[in-house]
Amino acid sequence: VVQRQLGTDMVSFNAGLKHVLRQDPNVIMVGEMRDLETIATTITLAETGHLVLATLHTYSAAQTIDRIIDIFPPHQQTQVRMQLSMTLAAVISQRLLVKIGGGRIAAREILTNTPAVSNLIRESKIAQIKTVIETSSKEGMESLDHNLKRLYDKKIVAKEEAQAHMNNPELLERFRIL
Repeated sequence: VVQRQLGTDMVSFNAGLKHVLRQDPNVIMVGEMRDLETIATTITLAETGHLVLATLHTYSAAQTIDRIIDIFPPHQQTQVRMQLSMTLAAVISQRLLVKIGGGRIAAREILTNTPAVSNLIRESKIAQIKTVIETSSKEGMESLDHNLKRLYDKKIVAKEEAQAHMNNPELLERFRIL
């Protein structure tokens, strides 16, 4: 494992990202994508065939995709949608919950890039991704609400904790958490 420190090993975060390709990495970890230049460079790294792991503060997988696209000027967004549709492997969105008995556990929403998801990204139909996640468990996807239900059913989190983090309160009755 090789890691670079800002200020010591590189003059800027983006300079470090651009330099990383000279190192022939197996995996590239981008601590956080905060600005357009970092996001653009991260997408370019993924386009070169490298496995890139990155973090971005959002509340859902769909919001993550929206945030990445929306940071670009309107005239570049079509190109970025195309790039994301081809390079994105998965998005895992998580929230930390308080466990029964103490400690914390991550509740996760998992989106994998299937042909259907890829088409939705290209066609700028990000709002429909939520439905794809809810209906694609066979492809490894899981909605946050289903993950919360599982954590509640296993008595890992309390009912109130699960309810506080659910996106769709109307599903509570269907999940019989109430």
